[in-house]
Amino acid sequence: MAEHVMRPDEAIAALVAPEGRRDPYPIYEAIRAHGDLVKIKPGLMVAVGYAQCSQALRETRLRVQDAKSYDAVFPGWRAHSSLRGYADSMLYRNPPDHARLRRLVSGAFTPARVQAIRPAVERMTDRLLDRLADLGADGTPVDFIAEFASRLPIAVISELLGVPEEHQAWFRAVAEDLTLALEGITNESRLDPADKAMDDLSAYFTELIAHRRGRPPEDLIGALVQTHDADGDRLGHDELIGNLMLLLTAGFETTSFLLGHALLLAFQHPAQAVRLRTEPGFATDYVEEVLRFEPPVQATSRWAETEVELGGTTVPSGTKVVVILAAGNRDPVRFPQPHRFDPDRPDIQPLSFGAGAHFCLGAPLSRMEARIAMPRLLRRFPKLAAAAAPVRRDTWVGRGLDTFPVVVG
Repeated sequence: MAEHVMRPDEAIAALVAPEGRRDPYPIYEAIRAHGDLVKIKPGLMVAVGYAQCSQALRETRLRVQDAKSYDAVFPGWRAHSSLRGYADSMLYRNPPDHARLRRLVSGAFTPARVQAIRPAVERMTDRLLDRLADLGADGTPVDFIAEFASRLPIAVISELLGVPEEHQAWFRAVAEDLTLALEGITNESRLDPADKAMDDLSAYFTELIAHRRGRPPEDLIGALVQTHDADGDRLGHDELIGNLMLLLTAGFETTSFLLGHALLLAFQHPAQAVRLRTEPGFATDYVEEVLRFEPPVQATSRWAETEVELGGTTVPSGTKVVVILAAGNRDPVRFPQPHRFDPDRPDIQPLSFGAGAHFCLGAPLSRMEARIAMPRLLRRFPKLAAAAAPVRRDTWVGRGLDTFPVVVG
């Protein structure tokens, strides 16, 4: 009997099911069997080829979801504060608003600025490693995600924003709830915790903004408050709050997922763990391959404002294009033996942080955190080992570990 070939629409349905999210990579390959840019139904196409994904991210005639497109697909979206908040951020803005908002915060993420905070990131890393040592001193398993992989990016983005250290632990739980609003609207009731998180964080940032008003801009919040007060047309209050929400959540969860997978893959590939401990500079290629192999953000979407051609295939006007970054990262045309984890492969350049105008501003910061953390972690704890299998938190958009018990040795 011939083996069943999964239709593209069957593959998409499987991807949004819990069992499909546990291991989506075979499903991506089932889509790829039909082409690099596949029509699912009228008005919906999926890009899985590296070249097609890259082109879709850079094509200016493909737009991100904004308030106008929300109105078309979900007329009641404004009833949800989480959706309203993100719609006020640069993530869901198209030209010219996107460029205006991005310019206001991009100065905090220049290569020079990121390198300037490297000593602070090293100090934060070492302090959290001390904490791991204390928590696991008697052999008690420690949750690597809760005690390190989440705490480090929260500490770093809080340093950039200017959030007091005593509030950082609260941020993690609230930020996790808020990211539900980034998953797409498949179940409106799931937005309830995201709405509460948005309301709580909005109130918090509003109070923090009031406290910073009139003071020297020593951090990103201070600089943005000064811009807002000087010219509300350049940065409105809702835009200020929306972008602070975005910077907090985007800067936290993707890096947490990156660190979790980096450790899991080091355990699965002991020779690579040895190299991380002993070879200066190896962490750079290692982190790039982790990003390619297990990207924290699996997919994003674009909408064709007009008819567009991607890789020789016509995308009709009004079509939604789902860009599966994780599938592009495993395109065999771009990456030979794509399902093999190999930090020595040349010219990795994953799509994991996007491309084009919406390329992730925090990518240099996230990369730096992982490159600093992994060698220091494995050198500090040469007997570090998994105490139990990690628990995953895989969704349609995000892929990462929720808990990962380890013994520090």
